[in-house]
Amino acid sequence: MYQALKERQRIERDSYPQALSLRVHRALSWLKKAEMCDDDHDSKYIFLWIAFNAAYAQDFEYKADFGERGLYQEFLAKVVSLDGENKLSEIVWSQYSSSIRLILDNEFILQSFWKYHSGLITEEQWKKERSQAKSIANKALSGGDTVTVLSVIFSRLYTLRNQLMHGGATYNSSANRDQIRDCTALLENVVPTIIEIMMDGADELWGDAVYPLVSI
Repeated sequence: MYQALKERQRIERDSYPQALSLRVHRALSWLKKAEMCDDDHDSKYIFLWIAFNAAYAQDFEYKADFGERGLYQEFLAKVVSLDGENKLSEIVWSQYSSSIRLILDNEFILQSFWKYHSGLITEEQWKKERSQAKSIANKALSGGDTVTVLSVIFSRLYTLRNQLMHGGATYNSSANRDQIRDCTALLENVVPTIIEIMMDGADELWGDAVYPLVSI
């Protein structure tokens, strides 16, 4: 996917607004690195998340008020609304019986599971949250609500992202192979599709990139 998107970006980039041009350029650079990781799923997942982050990241003061999850959920809603060819919906449907269902069933990437093990909530509470999340996702799937499905899924992906980025997991550990494999498989499809939709929506307002390019 990287090569095809990069070739398109080279042709179109001079017509992009500066903010979008920088976001796409950065996101593609990390997508390229992710595709170079082959079977190193830990590294691939991290690089794919950075590519996603490069695409959606907003001003940090705004993030402090709204929360990072709220920002990417708002971003996902915008991308889905611009997805005229329903590419993201097709990914959701084609991967539901494989990676998505496995992600929803994996308790180790549900944040409430870790709250329970930290003594912050009861076992009943975390199991209730697990059931509610699956119910919301299944209802959204039956209703064709791609935004909600992706929001539920990305809340799990975000938990895994935190585990890796904050040192809460061992590199190449046998303990987390299932979630790393399944979440990476999903991001490999979703991230380049999001970048492509952003390129399709070059006339939209995507906001200034965090840490703008500064020439000295």
